[in-house]
Amino acid sequence: MKKIALLLSLVLLFANCGTSQNVKSQKPLTAANFAELIRANDLKEMLYIYASDEFEGRRTGEPGQKKAIEFLKDHYIKWGIPSPISKGDYFQEIPESFFKGKAKASENVMAFIKGSEKPDEVLVISGHLDHEGIKNGKIYNGADDDGSGTVAILEIAKAFKTAADNDYAPKRSILFLHFTGEELGLYGSKYYTEVDPVIPLENTIADLNIDMIGRTDPKHDSNSNYMYLIGSNRLSTELHDVSEAVNKEHFNMVFDYTFNDENDPNRYYYRSDHYNFAKNNIPVIFYFDGGHEDYHKPTDTPDKIDYDLLTKRTQLIFYTAWELANREERVKLD
Repeated sequence: MKKIALLLSLVLLFANCGTSQNVKSQKPLTAANFAELIRANDLKEMLYIYASDEFEGRRTGEPGQKKAIEFLKDHYIKWGIPSPISKGDYFQEIPESFFKGKAKASENVMAFIKGSEKPDEVLVISGHLDHEGIKNGKIYNGADDDGSGTVAILEIAKAFKTAADNDYAPKRSILFLHFTGEELGLYGSKYYTEVDPVIPLENTIADLNIDMIGRTDPKHDSNSNYMYLIGSNRLSTELHDVSEAVNKEHFNMVFDYTFNDENDPNRYYYRSDHYNFAKNNIPVIFYFDGGHEDYHKPTDTPDKIDYDLLTKRTQLIFYTAWELANREERVKLD
């Protein structure tokens, strides 16, 4: 019954087909069939819950953050995506002492799809689950930062799981990794990479990090078909080339590399969770919308997200992950 439920979305893509087996018998499926499962309505439904007042701004170690990790866990269980830690255990526990007085004990959340041919080579798709919490009685919902990245990871995971259930499992394994403590100083990713890498770092082929992809910045008000990419060529020219080729084939989105400049005063390359992978010589791409007037304010709410744009960007990242997970060789370090 679970498998039938997981395949239902695929069936609905084909009006003339009654079962998933019929879909497969007509013609081979492609990445596009699974990318189409990433939908604006699903992203919106999840984000309106995840960035609601009930989650109290998801401050690291606080009750709202605990609700957030249960939300993530429940979705992975519902879709039948297992944990890489142990059966039913999706939480990587981080002790209070690690946060150096900035937070109580907290958790990273992770789920895993095993590769069909090269399971020991693993692609990480990451984003941070925490936000600012409650300040001066106001809830900082963090719909874009990083609710948008969080629900994007969930949708990407669901698409890959549906592919696996249709005998299109990725050649390499994929780790879906939600970090805590990012707003306090990248603590969750630091703990994962320095203390307890569940997947050995030498087996990690790349990290695609998603942190704010639901809005448009002032620079691109007249053309929202863009995304900032940071770090794609810092360690691997091949990763950069793959990313560009995937975009050209599927969307021809404007990739803005302004913040990738080594002299960029914002230093975004060092300010999100991908950096803890990069400093361990793991190629990274940081996907980012550039920021807006509601950044780190209580006005960063889900009603201000452009859900069609969020869908397109999420699909683009899915296509990139699909290519990286299924190409013959892992991308090479320069």
